[in-house]
Amino acid sequence: MALYSEKVMDHFRNPRNVGVIEDANGIGEVGNAKCGDIMKMYLKIEDDIIQDVKFETFGCGSAIASSSMATELIKGKPVAEAMKLTNKAVAEALDGLPDYKMHCSVLAEEAIQSALEDYESRKKAE
Repeated sequence: MALYSEKVMDHFRNPRNVGVIEDANGIGEVGNAKCGDIMKMYLKIEDDIIQDVKFETFGCGSAIASSSMATELIKGKPVAEAMKLTNKAVAEALDGLPDYKMHCSVLAEEAIQSALEDYESRKKAE
């Protein structure tokens, strides 16, 4: 059996939604000190719908693939739906990750949650 699924390899080799959203209204950054991975998510939300999402990830192939898939799973979705995204859903959408790489999908979930929390706090401050 291959170590990584075709989907993991595809999202690693051809990551979707890479970059920065200059006028993002939700930004989240998380890291894992143990493995050194860092993820930053940018959200552009209008009328409680995620219109655009981009990421910057410094990490292994699994971290990049998890970030890419997570952005695909929430793009165009209502904020309430994006808040329910789990690392398990990210890993399943990638057709699985090795057990020792599951923390990468957790980071993707946490980065999105952090960006959504930032969005909510900015909205309250308006």
